[in-house]
Amino acid sequence: MASGIYNRFKANLMNKVVDLEADVIKVMLLNNSHAFDAAHNTVSEIVANEITGTGYTVGGGVLAGMAVTQGTTTKFDATDLTWPNSNFSAYFGVIYDASLVGSDLIACLDFGGAVVPSNGGTLTIQWDAAGIITLA
Repeated sequence: MASGIYNRFKANLMNKVVDLEADVIKVMLLNNSHAFDAAHNTVSEIVANEITGTGYTVGGGVLAGMAVTQGTTTKFDATDLTWPNSNFSAYFGVIYDASLVGSDLIACLDFGGAVVPSNGGTLTIQWDAAGIITLA
């Protein structure tokens, strides 16, 4: 299991197809059957591994407060994402651009094992202080 950036995102970034501040960027939670493959392009290639459970909406959560900050290290960041009143198990989070026709994949986050909020608890993805994605 691994985390990584999808090749489609790299091409979309260089071709000015994706706008990380204006597009609808979502995080889909996946089960332990998922395996990161940088060659995957769209949500249709991974959706079979999407989780179900109380507090989780099909398609995942929408990122808010998205910002790209330019500097020696340029970063993409957003507000931490939460699923309150939840009862499910998630092993991966996949960030994707829901504004694009195919819902193109951006990045995969490996949680390193099952993340299970207690019955009725809250799952929070707390982004690193350095950002969700950084380019140096």
